[in-house]
Amino acid sequence: MIVRSSLLILLFGLLLSCSSTTTSYYVLSPAGKAPSRQGIGLGIGPIIAANYLVERPYVIFQSSPNQIEMSDYHQWAGELDDNFGRVLGINLGRRTGTGRIQPYPWDPNNKLDYQVSVDLNQFHGTADGDALMEASWRLYRLPEGNLVASKTTTLTTPLQDDGYDALVSAQSRLVDLLAAEIEKSLRK
Repeated sequence: MIVRSSLLILLFGLLLSCSSTTTSYYVLSPAGKAPSRQGIGLGIGPIIAANYLVERPYVIFQSSPNQIEMSDYHQWAGELDDNFGRVLGINLGRRTGTGRIQPYPWDPNNKLDYQVSVDLNQFHGTADGDALMEASWRLYRLPEGNLVASKTTTLTTPLQDDGYDALVSAQSRLVDLLAAEIEKSLRK
């Protein structure tokens, strides 16, 4: 029995030493800081990501039209939809000159001017060396909730290097490009 236990402990130790690869965690980053001054009030959310993006914490790469790759060692540091909404809000604030950004759900007493909701349909790397995002978004005038704009935007940007860090960096740029698209509708 002692020999058997010793063999199990040895086997477990070998398995642990073979799996010494460290998991890397990633976050999207804004293109700059939102101003602290007052301006229009923007409510960001809800952000609803496709199931394949939020059911697992992995940064995703699409290797063919019908196949995606996920690595246990490259994961989002938190909930992707929360991180996406925060970065989108900061980028919109920077572009519109406001620090009055509120994540969904917000206090109804905050007197926001607009709401931006997003359905994140695709958000991954591609076999062509690009990052891809498809997002259906809506802009509402508050407090009435009147629809100002509704659009599906598909954006790509090339990875500037190989690897997951370069992919997440490119995805961060895509969030800023989406903010630019939404900001155009705010100016109309």
